[in-house]
Amino acid sequence: MSDSETTESDGPRVTASGKREIVVPMRLYKTITVFSTLLAIVGVLSGFILLDVATDRTQAAASDVSIGLALLGVALIAGGAATYAFSTRFQSEGMGNAKDDADKGADNG
Repeated sequence: MSDSETTESDGPRVTASGKREIVVPMRLYKTITVFSTLLAIVGVLSGFILLDVATDRTQAAASDVSIGLALLGVALIAGGAATYAFSTRFQSEGMGNAKDDADKGADNG
């Protein structure tokens, strides 16, 4: 076990940089990756569409902008980004970040 990991088994793992990673089986990792990416894409695109509708394609005067739709659009964009960001914490057994490996030399070759 290297210094950058606290455990090799399924469950949370903290790297030397303090980043928490969750080790899951490969099948679950693939499912999480696919669905979180789809949710993130749908969230961000829906958010931009709502912003477009709220501002009437940026043609509306400031007093005519639908604040509720605009805030919902921004919330969907932020939610999509957060979904994608948190899904990157999952890893399958054997996966790791090459920069966290202490076993490799610094000779770059």
